[in-house]
Amino acid sequence: MQKKLLLDSDLLDITLDRLCQQLIENHDLFQDTAILGLQPRGIYLAEWIHQKLCKQLKTQIPLGYLDATFHRDDFRRRDTPAKAYETKVPFIIEGKKVILVDDVLYTGRTVRASLDAMIAFGRPRKVELLVLVDRKQTRDLPIEADYVGKYVDTIDSQRILVELEVQGAKQNRIWLINKD
Repeated sequence: MQKKLLLDSDLLDITLDRLCQQLIENHDLFQDTAILGLQPRGIYLAEWIHQKLCKQLKTQIPLGYLDATFHRDDFRRRDTPAKAYETKVPFIIEGKKVILVDDVLYTGRTVRASLDAMIAFGRPRKVELLVLVDRKQTRDLPIEADYVGKYVDTIDSQRILVELEVQGAKQNRIWLINKD
């Protein structure tokens, strides 16, 4: 197994600062905007971005977690049952702009399922997608992110590993791993 470092801790922090600036440009003071982190790994990125935005804007922005496990189109095709995670949406989605946050955009199936899961909480005015890494040319569905930290060309034998300190890693780093 070969690993190639895509983003180290410093570059990751710069990337998140850039993403936050893009969000501020498009959402101003976030009056009618909420952030939803996609379970399981998108919640850590959503929390990190949420902290940066609240600190910069000196305001509170609604933050929630969304689990799409039971909305996935492959839910019943798995050999082992999928583990469900906590959904926590402590605000009304109806009429709000919602930013879905995930770590890696791969086939688009998780995002599609998340859109279905989100509708249970109301009809948003607009939905945007923010991802840390966009694995280009791997989509099964026509899903595209509005905000991207890094675009990476990958093939099926590769994967992206996101290591975050809040998840127990020694450093915040993003790796490209060859499974060969």
